[in-house]
Formats: sequence, C-alpha cells, structure tokens
Amino acid sequence: MSPPERSKFKTARRIAIVLGVVLAFGIASWYFTRPDPIRVSVVRVERGTVSATVTNTRAGTVDACRRAGLSPPLGGQIAALPVADGDRVEQGQLLLELWNVDLRAELRLAEEDAKASESRAEESCVIAAVARREADRLTRLREDGLASEESAEQAVGNAQAKAAACTAARDGTRVSAARTEVAQAALERTRLKAPFAGIIAEINGELGEFVTPSPIGIPTPPTVDLIDSSCLYISAPIDEVDAPLVRAGLPARISLDAFANRTFSGHVRRVAPYVLDVERQARTVEIEAEIDDPDKSALLPGYSADVEVLLAREDDVLRVPTSVIVNGNQIFIYDAADGRLVLRTVEIGVANWEYTQIVSGLSEDELIVSSVDREGVADGALAQPE
Repeated sequence: MSPPERSKFKTARRIAIVLGVVLAFGIASWYFTRPDPIRVSVVRVERGTVSATVTNTRAGTVDACRRAGLSPPLGGQIAALPVADGDRVEQGQLLLELWNVDLRAELRLAEEDAKASESRAEESCVIAAVARREADRLTRLREDGLASEESAEQAVGNAQAKAAACTAARDGTRVSAARTEVAQAALERTRLKAPFAGIIAEINGELGEFVTPSPIGIPTPPTVDLIDSSCLYISAPIDEVDAPLVRAGLPARISLDAFANRTFSGHVRRVAPYVLDVERQARTVEIEAEIDDPDKSALLPGYSADVEVLLAREDDVLRVPTSVIVNGNQIFIYDAADGRLVLRTVEIGVANWEYTQIVSGLSEDELIVSSVDREGVADGALAQPE
C-alpha cells in the first residue's frame, strides 16, 4: 500500500471511530435520558348488553297510591277509639267516635216520631177509605131515589176531605223520615270511618281527649293517618333536560337504600305535565314509577328510592366502560407492539353511566386505557400495563 493510500485509510478509520463514539454516546444519552413508560390500567373490549337510562336527580320517595289524613268534621271529646297504630282495617270500619249521647237521643226521638207519623197516616187513610165507601153508598141510594141529593153531596165532600187528610198524613211520614235522616247524618259526623281498606299509620289523639277541626288556613295534624299499602309507587324528580325522553309505560329499575342488594322491576305510570322550579338552576319534572314486583310486602311508604328509567336496550354489542371515553368520542388504545398509547376516534351508540356501545372504531379484545385521568396519558406516550 502506497503512502497516500495508507494516509487515506488512517483518516477513514479515524472518522469511523469518531462516528462510532458519537453514535454510542448518543445511544447512551438517549437510553439514560429517555422518559420512563407510564403505568396504566387497561381493560379489554367486550361484548354485552347496554341500556340507555335516565335517573332521578334527587332521592325519590315510596308513596302509597291512596293515603288519607282523616279528622272528624266537628270538634268533640273522643268517646271510642277501637283501633291502634299499625292495625289493618277494612273499608267502612269505625276508627273513632266522639261523644254523641245527645245526638243519639235526637235520632231516637226522630225515629219514634217517624213511627208515630206512620200510625197517624194509617189512621187517616182508614178513615178516608170508610168515608169513600159511605159516599159511594149514598150516591147509589140517591140514584134509586132512596137518599136526598144533599146527603149524598155531603158524603162525597167528606170522603174527598178524608182522602186529602190521608195524603197529608203520608206526606208527614216522609217529612219525619227526612228528619230522621238529618239526625242520622248529624250522628255520623261524630263517627270517623275508613274510606278504604288499609293500615293505620298514626293516631293523633287518646281516649277522652278533645279534638277540634283545623281553622281555615291553619293546617293541623290529622287525627288518623290511613295508608293503603296494596299499591305503592315511587315519586322522583328528573332533570328537565331528560324529561322529554320519558313517557308513561317505559320499564324502570327501582332501588332502595333499605334493600341495598336488591332492585325492583317497575314501569313509569305518570310524567308530571309541569316543571318544578323549587331550586334555582335545578328545575325538575316529577315522575311516578309503579312497582311491578309482586314480592313487595316488605316495602313501606316513606322509604327513599331511586328510579332508573330504561329508554333503549342493545344486546350482544361491543361495549366499553363509559369512564374511558374522552372528548366525547375518543378512547386511548394500548398498542402492545410498540408499547405506546394511541388516541382513536370511535362511533358510539346507546350509553349509560356504566357502559357505552361502540358502533365502529374498536375490535373485540383490544386493550383500552381505563386510567385516562392519570398524569402522562397522551397520544403516542410510552406505557406499561399494570
């Protein structure tokens, strides 16, 4: 090798060594200064059922279809109280009776007067019948010339008078009967009876106490609180934004704090035709959901409850947890091939607070990031599944 060639070879080798050292230094620098992969939680895309639902904004309440706060229409002293809190009563059963000896005496007097009127009416009508027969007899005798015209006319007039007296007596019996009904009604005003079958929730009064009706404009607690527990429903408020989606007849799932591990099936029976604006910036519409589950004997009016109205349902579709969706329609995918995160846009369908249907953009068993709120989660970031 000639001297010039040896000089070129040495120069090329020096350059190669320098480049190798620079490359090694760059690789070492990248290796020691590269960012650590962020640890993320991942879940697999699966198939299942997704339901679109609407839920109440505040806790609802279990109510009875019929509940009545009953009080006597007039004041007085409680003379009879044949029921107690928790008793089951039938329609028409006596719940409470005020002191009414005077009214019972007046009723008895009216009844006896009615009997006397009946007797007087019977007497008058018998007399009228006798007078009618006498008038007919004298009329026949006058026709045969055996009685005077004057006596016959007197007999006819007397018969007519007796008939009028009979009619008046019968009218008097109806007046006496009406008077008896008035006395009976006055007596009934002292008796409080169950308007329907149900359970006594509470009695505000004791034997011997005085009760008074509520003054106008001043509500007072009812003397007897009666509940029909055979029909129960949930009254709950929903946001005004969701109200147009809800209609009577839609199925519903009902959960109660008193039964933490159980839900009841039901349906929407009514949507209020007006908006409540009790709270500013929180306007709601009241809905009523009736419980269909036949096993509801343990439910009590007054329990707090939540209503989830089912608007739509899709079975055997791709679904992901709703919490993994960002920006409305994007999901972070973990690419196991290069260990990086990929932000992918997807098309979503039916959704609720738990799951969202994926119409397109994902495949079954792909790994998606569930810890989207963790620091460092971004498109293209190095990641390592936990």
